[in-house]
Amino acid sequence: MEKEGLHLLIAEDEENILNAMKNYISKHTSVFSKIDYACNGQEALDLIYRDHPDVMLLDVQMPVKTGIEVLKESRAAGFYPETIILSGYDTFSYAQQALRLGAKDYLLKPCKASEILEKLENLATHQLKKSTKAESEKNQQVKMAKEYIKDHLTEELSLATVADKVGLSMSYLSTLFTQNLNCSFIDYLNHARIDVACAYMHDSKMKVYEIAYKVGFHDDKYFSRVFKKVTGVSPSMYRQNIGIYDE
Repeated sequence: MEKEGLHLLIAEDEENILNAMKNYISKHTSVFSKIDYACNGQEALDLIYRDHPDVMLLDVQMPVKTGIEVLKESRAAGFYPETIILSGYDTFSYAQQALRLGAKDYLLKPCKASEILEKLENLATHQLKKSTKAESEKNQQVKMAKEYIKDHLTEELSLATVADKVGLSMSYLSTLFTQNLNCSFIDYLNHARIDVACAYMHDSKMKVYEIAYKVGFHDDKYFSRVFKKVTGVSPSMYRQNIGIYDE
């Protein structure tokens, strides 16, 4: 698959089961673009820490580290792949432990590769829908913040003010700006103000300090520094480039 998709990790120590799943899932999956395999618990943890899989099929009884230990340690480190566990009939208590640790479902051995894949893809599809919904909500929250900034550009704006108006914490709003807009809150605010200031620069009747105050700056020297940082030239040079000279 060439498109970006979900990442699956299969951790299973029984070679015949692992090979069957490798052959079947790699040929028939319509959801996973990357599949990793581990034959013991430590290999599974190493892959979780390195590659951050979205979905995991985890055998509860494996050498080096058990599936229970893998779940405990990965969660303690902040990694939460959506997990389906494989359990033998005589290890149902382990399955219960895994479910308490956040596993979403379990399968009892022996089971068909087609059944395993169906369970994995159902879980993955659900996860993908949740991720899409969460991303949509983030985009909407950023949009609300941008609209508030646009409508209150001339006022004293701070991260705290905007976060309060859109109902988010300061740290979360700051993270959203960094992740969604690739800039900090203050950089976005300054760029928004300078964009408007550039439009005002075409009005020969307006002084630079008047423009600064009109777009929310209360210090014309600071305005000039920010203007040059954003546009690469000073306000006076910008006006000269468009044929307007300050008196």
